[in-house]
Amino acid sequence: MQHRLIEPDPQVFVLIFEPGDDPIAVLAEFAKEHAITGASLSGIGAFSQAMLGYFDVTRESYIDIPITEQVEVLSFSGDIAMNGDQPMVHIHTTVGFRDGSMKGGHLQFARVRPTLEVVLTETRATLRRSFDPASGLALIDLDRTTFEDETEIQDASD
Repeated sequence: MQHRLIEPDPQVFVLIFEPGDDPIAVLAEFAKEHAITGASLSGIGAFSQAMLGYFDVTRESYIDIPITEQVEVLSFSGDIAMNGDQPMVHIHTTVGFRDGSMKGGHLQFARVRPTLEVVLTETRATLRRSFDPASGLALIDLDRTTFEDETEIQDASD
């Protein structure tokens, strides 16, 4: 994967993935290497294969949606937040097929082909996930989100 910093504060990177890259794994490693503790992500490109997921709230688990052919990535959006001491990448994507049909869901795995172009915008806060027993998911926890200068998060309802 190639990358370039295009804005310094907050950091904004453009990431260009190579054929065969798994975006989830590459983004997690990139976040570790660059000490990114919170970010938003958006992108476009294509996959040769992918595993999407649909979260079944009654089972509190994902139902797999396998993609086994070349598809266009029509949307790719998500975030990076800390889950314990590791950055966790959370992406939702919509992919388009040759006939114009689409599928979408939570991106569990993919292989880029020929490319994926992602803009990563770092947040000024460290986003932290906490396990939510009601949903069975690790969700961003605003009570645990912190800023470098330890200022409080301003609640929009104040």
